[in-house]
Amino acid sequence: MNPPPRWFGHRLLPRPDEDLEDQGLPFDVGTLIERRKVLAGMGVGTLAFALAACSPAGTQGAPSSSTAAEIPDETAGPYPGDGSNGPDVLEQSGIVRSDIRSSFGTSTTTAEGIPMTLELKIVDIANNGRPFEGVAVYVWHCDQSGEYSMYSSGLEDENYLRGVQVAGADGLVRYTSIFPACYAGRWPHIHFEVYPDTASITDHTTAIATSQVAMPQEACAAAYATTGYEQSVKNLQGVSLSSDNVFGDDSGAAQLATVTGDASAGYTVSLTVNVDTNTEATGGGTPGRGNAPGGMPSDHAPALPDGQLPGNAPAASAPAGS
Repeated sequence: MNPPPRWFGHRLLPRPDEDLEDQGLPFDVGTLIERRKVLAGMGVGTLAFALAACSPAGTQGAPSSSTAAEIPDETAGPYPGDGSNGPDVLEQSGIVRSDIRSSFGTSTTTAEGIPMTLELKIVDIANNGRPFEGVAVYVWHCDQSGEYSMYSSGLEDENYLRGVQVAGADGLVRYTSIFPACYAGRWPHIHFEVYPDTASITDHTTAIATSQVAMPQEACAAAYATTGYEQSVKNLQGVSLSSDNVFGDDSGAAQLATVTGDASAGYTVSLTVNVDTNTEATGGGTPGRGNAPGGMPSDHAPALPDGQLPGNAPAASAPAGS
């Protein structure tokens, strides 16, 4: 016997026998968009204040005159969680969120580390440099120990440090997270994928840009001098921006973030991401034969980033683009 229909406002719940937070990703996205429409009618000042928890505040300006190059396309690495290499968090209700420090769903584990606000400004350079309103941006990165939720040993049931935000009229998305570690063989970084609209979030092949944010050395050195990041100190000494297998071709010229703040109060990491929809997106996927790290079958991923042992002890270099 089918459960009786249930409504949320004027919207029919797709899963009437489930709680509101378990209605699925399309319902979550629809709620976010509807909330923005309602707040827009309340006035610009109220909108800027009320959207703080869902979308970054910012100035809605005229088209940018920036002639900066398109963000380089990069591999998504072995641990994307977008369905291209095993687990798919983008199909899960709850992935659209601004605070990505904790897991959602069956776990509420919170990743420890120095507080970090990540701000990405998505610019549509195919449209005269205007803010790219409406794009969905998926962000993920490693934790304080250099491990990835959904893949690392013991973290297969966690999905922290992963989240989607939808850019507002200013092109901005903002995430509350923690400062990522440096693991062996890679410069400290944050992964992201840009999707053309909310309807495309669940299909990784529709991404219009896949790239990585490079963390500045000065901020990394200060962050890694604090408790919990001890192994990152040694790992950072073994790599440079110019030798990194992702940023090394130009030392991350278009991917190097601007950082403010400090290790005590936390950091704000900012980057302008220029996206050109007139060019073919060539990023995404995972390194190695069969679209998986080290030539593993595409439905299998290693328990830890290659080059790491439990406890973040380096053994060898990480695979390209991890």
